[in-house]
Amino acid sequence: MIEIKNLTKRYGRKKAVNDVSFTVQKGEILGFLGPNGAGKTTTMNILTGYISSNEGTVTVDGFDILKNPEEVKKRIGYLPENPPLYLDMTVIDYLNFVYDLKNVKLIKKEHINEIMDLVKITDVSMRLIKNLSKGYKQRVGLAQALIGDPEILVLDEPTVGLDPKQINEIRALIKKLGKERTIILSSHILPEVSAICERVIIINKGKIIASDTLENISKNISGATTIFARIEGNLDEVTKAISSIEGVDSVSSKQSVDEGANDYTISTVEGFDIRRPLFFALSEKQFPILLLSNQTLSLEDVFLQLTTVEKHTAKVEGEANNDSHI
Repeated sequence: MIEIKNLTKRYGRKKAVNDVSFTVQKGEILGFLGPNGAGKTTTMNILTGYISSNEGTVTVDGFDILKNPEEVKKRIGYLPENPPLYLDMTVIDYLNFVYDLKNVKLIKKEHINEIMDLVKITDVSMRLIKNLSKGYKQRVGLAQALIGDPEILVLDEPTVGLDPKQINEIRALIKKLGKERTIILSSHILPEVSAICERVIIINKGKIIASDTLENISKNISGATTIFARIEGNLDEVTKAISSIEGVDSVSSKQSVDEGANDYTISTVEGFDIRRPLFFALSEKQFPILLLSNQTLSLEDVFLQLTTVEKHTAKVEGEANNDSHI
């Protein structure tokens, strides 16, 4: 659906975006992350046709952004961090204006009513935008991005400044929209990205330093897997059985909420999957496994390590360059 190749944008001598390449498949929800000044907004502005690049290409559904800008823009709905609202217009007048501006061919009244119902702003359709709350203004901004029924949504900080209730509402709406559209989401609320996005790209200093699922990026950083297990049985005997398994690096434990069981945190050597050997070793001793799960670094941990620790940046950047696609 979206293919970006060798994208570079310079401001004087500074490269805001430096040889960035990635693809986004149809129907995916992609998290696009990076610290302030990393090049996120510049990349999104180039993708949506607001600014041009110095080098590289952007292709959307087979159309080049420079050769066929109108075809590309038809397919993209963009919600910038500060929505482009005309505060002295009513909601309905503003959406009618956007409809005309985009030269949409769908049935006007029906289309706009459908969008207002979707983002839940029908009840404020006759109010001036300047008199709306921050949450409603954000919804109006999302509504304008949906005018024309675009296949792709690019959302830059869609929940910034909202209260927890509004954040949950917008988050649920984005997940609903993602069932039928391709979405690129940029947000500083990292739990939001973890909850919504299937994959993430992390950009720093104009370059992609990670591109994968959160679980895979976490593994690349830590170089190992950590397993959480709740096991019933004698603490010392269970610990001994776990420690005897090839690939186990360390075992720690604490008392579980389940009577007669303990919770174990098991760190493994890189490249070892101990789940099956663990099952057989414990079943042989008749120690029931009550709970088993992989533990990965949180997105916040991943983000901080990749953008602040040079050795991790270099490691994952090399992997991203070899396979920097979604």
